[in-house]
Amino acid sequence: MTSTNNYTFAEMEPQYNLRARRPDYDVNVVPNWIQRSEAYRAAASCKLDLAYGPGERERIDFFPAASPESPILVYFHGGYWQRGDKSVYGFLAEPFVKNGVSVALVNYNLCPSVRISQITPQARRAVAWVWRNAQVLGGSSDQIYVMGHSAGGHITGMIMATDWSALGADLPRDLVKGGIPVSGLFDLEPLRFSSINDGVRMDAAEAKAESPMNHPPATDAPQLVVCGGKETEEFHRQSDIYVAAFATANRPMERYSVPDCDHFDELNELAKEESVFFQKSLRLIKGQ
Repeated sequence: MTSTNNYTFAEMEPQYNLRARRPDYDVNVVPNWIQRSEAYRAAASCKLDLAYGPGERERIDFFPAASPESPILVYFHGGYWQRGDKSVYGFLAEPFVKNGVSVALVNYNLCPSVRISQITPQARRAVAWVWRNAQVLGGSSDQIYVMGHSAGGHITGMIMATDWSALGADLPRDLVKGGIPVSGLFDLEPLRFSSINDGVRMDAAEAKAESPMNHPPATDAPQLVVCGGKETEEFHRQSDIYVAAFATANRPMERYSVPDCDHFDELNELAKEESVFFQKSLRLIKGQ
């Protein structure tokens, strides 16, 4: 499917309404993630509901690796900016912690109580908070990486475009050392022509302003740009155009499709430390 400004609901709805493609989403997919996350929290050394701001959802769950100088992976969940909670995704922290990477799972405000344009600065504040508190948390402020899935992939793209000096004189320009947007949404305009926009309520101006395609990465930090091999044409297009626009000889951006996985199963693959997806992510974070 090629990019066009003549989107229609009939075209875009089946491309972006992914839960309609998985009737087992609420009965199998999410309950399984919740069960695995609860089990890992019970067994792990973790710090839960740490406040990075005054808001009720401005909270982080932190899973420290063994070394206090470990890299830190900051993870933003998906849910089309309208649903989701960090507690569902604790299971993703387990293989990273086991392999020497601390993980911060971030909650943020959800639409329709806020707009997407309010979520982006909130996410940036969360990353800045992790940087400022890394030593206390149990990780290295010099090795912060960002990953997000779906709407979290959009947030990851916006994080990579951040001018950190605008948020604080103490923040280094290269605060984030790499990004892993998973099934990211980089061009928001087509989502306006789907039921996703019922809760998000984007107009054309906000879709343009909040599209990572209109915000080049601020540094040459490497990125691993991922989507599931079985995802819709639009999700493949989203990842493809992001890499095509911003990869350079100095800014490596690997494009990877997770074989035989849809939008949801790719997270199960990420949680397997023997998987290609996990190993690629680990290599980016550890600079191997």
